[in-house]
Amino acid sequence: MRVLVTGAGGFVGSRVMRMLAGQYELHPLPKGMAAGDPDAVLREVARVQPDMILHTAAISDTGYCQQHPEESYRSNVVLPLALAKTGVKLVAFSSDQVYTGLGGSTPLAEDAPLQPTNVYGQHKREMEQRVLDAAPNAVLLRATWMYDFAGDGLPLRGNLPLNLLRAAQAGEELGFSVRDFRGITWVRDAVQNLPAAMQLPGGVYNFGCENPLDMWQTAQEFCKILNVAPKLMRQDWQRCLAMDTAKAQRGGVVFADTVQAFRQCVEQCRHR
Repeated sequence: MRVLVTGAGGFVGSRVMRMLAGQYELHPLPKGMAAGDPDAVLREVARVQPDMILHTAAISDTGYCQQHPEESYRSNVVLPLALAKTGVKLVAFSSDQVYTGLGGSTPLAEDAPLQPTNVYGQHKREMEQRVLDAAPNAVLLRATWMYDFAGDGLPLRGNLPLNLLRAAQAGEELGFSVRDFRGITWVRDAVQNLPAAMQLPGGVYNFGCENPLDMWQTAQEFCKILNVAPKLMRQDWQRCLAMDTAKAQRGGVVFADTVQAFRQCVEQCRHR
């Protein structure tokens, strides 16, 4: 299968290019093209003639999107919508940020009523709706916060274990709320689950690790596994991005829970 990969030099896309190279004929979208003119992207689609488009490119920094809403809209709504209209099967990443604004602690299913409270979440929600209107067979993956470690030349971005390690080394304090609920996923587990996700029927799917713990408990468990002791400040503010992944599981997409998966990640990294 010939797959065009957007964001091939980014956090997710670079790992797709390395980890799935033997399974698909992967064609990276030229660097910088996804941030520019959608027409140039469409010309590249016409040139490559892929069987599928795997869209990993995005502006995912929530603070940056809040400050630059027009740029966020172009990247997170206009571009994926243009890709959806090509007629090529589209698999694209959305985000758990669509759940911002919902309270409680119960894991949320894909049909939860959404009223995202930040620009990034609002744009991802609009993208989902408009893409599925244009291409009902598109697969949209609501991803959790993801992490990886350095060591093999692939790009990194801010993530929970790195934040904990840096805080421990610098003697800094990090705060986590006992009423903040979300899954955290090793990006390589996400990439390994992509072949199954690419076979899913069109629709929206929660994609990543579930997590029965709050973020205060999660941070403590991660510290135990890493054998570090940063200063952790207990906070008390509400957010629920925890996702129910039963729908994706029925399609063969299976993740361990957040702490189990992190334990497996650290063990594998120690033996690399």
